[in-house]
Amino acid sequence: MNMEFIEALEALEREKGIAMEVLLEAIEAALISAYKRNFGSLQNVRVQIERSSGEVKVYARKTVVEEVLDSRADISLEDARRIDPRYELEDIVEIEVTPRDFGRIAAQTAKQVVVQRIREAERGLIYEEFANREGDIVTGIVQRYEQKNVLIDLGKIEAVLQPSEQTNGEDYRPGDRVKTYIIEVKKTTKGPQVLVSRTHPGLLKRLFELEVPEIHDGVVELKGVAREAGSRSKIAVYSGDENIDPVGACVGPKGARVQTVVNELRGEKIDIIRWNSDPAQFVASALSPAKVVSVEIFEEEKIARVVVPDYQLSLAIGKEGQNARLAAKLTGWKIDIKSESQAYGEG
Repeated sequence: MNMEFIEALEALEREKGIAMEVLLEAIEAALISAYKRNFGSLQNVRVQIERSSGEVKVYARKTVVEEVLDSRADISLEDARRIDPRYELEDIVEIEVTPRDFGRIAAQTAKQVVVQRIREAERGLIYEEFANREGDIVTGIVQRYEQKNVLIDLGKIEAVLQPSEQTNGEDYRPGDRVKTYIIEVKKTTKGPQVLVSRTHPGLLKRLFELEVPEIHDGVVELKGVAREAGSRSKIAVYSGDENIDPVGACVGPKGARVQTVVNELRGEKIDIIRWNSDPAQFVASALSPAKVVSVEIFEEEKIARVVVPDYQLSLAIGKEGQNARLAAKLTGWKIDIKSESQAYGEG
């Protein structure tokens, strides 16, 4: 190796951010193994790459002893003092043992180490980039199915959309552009792995943050999300500014904002509800589109007893109980719904 090699490492440091000293130390460590492997040596050796010239030298390290038991590891005090009269017992003596053709082996080893470290550094940068984006939306292109996982190209890395994070009824065709929510970034032996979701409530939340400037600016607050992916969702919104209608801001002019989100979620129905600090009013709103006659709150049991007009009962409960289930998830209250005739018939 030569000065050009040192200059190449300096360029790598500038371009990839891999410290040259770290690379040189890694190459030196790898060269010790290469030396022992290629020359069948069991000696304790040290490899040094001259920082000024790139020249590689191998030194056998021997301990100064009174009686030499193993010439590969020991050197007598007499022999040590022939090298330098200042040596004492237990000192370490280094004797250069660089083989004649070691330069070729050194060059091959150095290349392998550098390539590996570049790969590790790039993986590290990708991991950091995506780890910082956990809980964010990314847009990618569907590549292929692998077993039941969908692999999505995010540019620098492929994300994995596992079956449990895929929305029922959605078809992911190669070449389709799709928005997903990053749920986790893992370090693996093959590099970082990005796990994404189409079902996570966070996807809906982030889509509204992208579409509604008032949410992004903090004027409208998204207080809660309840979602049954691919079917129906409810979101609760609030604004401390009396002049701003939080529901209207999310719906947008002629329903454009909410429609963009619905289209991205491929037709998922979305109810936008005004959040209220009064649990009774909040529960009543959460059961939208059903009309509510009365709500009775039982704090200790965390139950809300709701009465609706007879003709609204099935709407309030929803298909297979979905409307009531989502309202309960959104508000945090267990909701017991009765029609007027049921409620007053009992009375």
